[in-house]
Amino acid sequence: MAKVKIALSRLSIPAKIQKLRQIITAMTGNANFTTPSPTLASITTLINDLETKFNTAQTARTTAQQMTDLQDLAEKALDAAMTLLVSYAENVTGGDGAKLQSGGFDLRDPSAPIGDLPAPANLIATIGDNDGEIDLDWDSVRGAGSYVVERSADPPTATSWQMIKTFKPSKGTISGLTSGTKNWFRVAAVGTAGQSPWSDPATKIAP
Repeated sequence: MAKVKIALSRLSIPAKIQKLRQIITAMTGNANFTTPSPTLASITTLINDLETKFNTAQTARTTAQQMTDLQDLAEKALDAAMTLLVSYAENVTGGDGAKLQSGGFDLRDPSAPIGDLPAPANLIATIGDNDGEIDLDWDSVRGAGSYVVERSADPPTATSWQMIKTFKPSKGTISGLTSGTKNWFRVAAVGTAGQSPWSDPATKIAP
């Protein structure tokens, strides 16, 4: 015995409405379906109700998005004006904390000195995109302005390390290595307080 495939839950509301209207049209006056239950009229009423509710919801969503866009513009305008007002307040008071607080402003916490930098953690060496390239990646260090990288041939010794590159971000590519050679790397952070200790080394054979 044949079974109907309709899968209403998989249809979008517009697709569902279109499909059900097609069924209503096909069943209307069809001698194979003389007494539909529920009636085709009742199904049509439910289809019309869903269509009305769907259109109303769509209009509300469009209106809500338009109002949200206007809200965002208003917020940006207010934020820009307050930035100017803060600048005026800081200038006119000469940065006097008590005077600024008298105007209802909150004050930033004084910047704490960063001090000595820790050694970068989680140095990883991976094969680069081209022959003779190795990519390095490590955790960033708060207060670091740059990072220095040293390389050593295998095996590393106390005197085999040589500085090869300086990076601003906490990652970079070392190129010009001899393919097939095993290389060791270590990295240190550099800030206003000086250079950090060296990281744990990472090793990789150049492609």
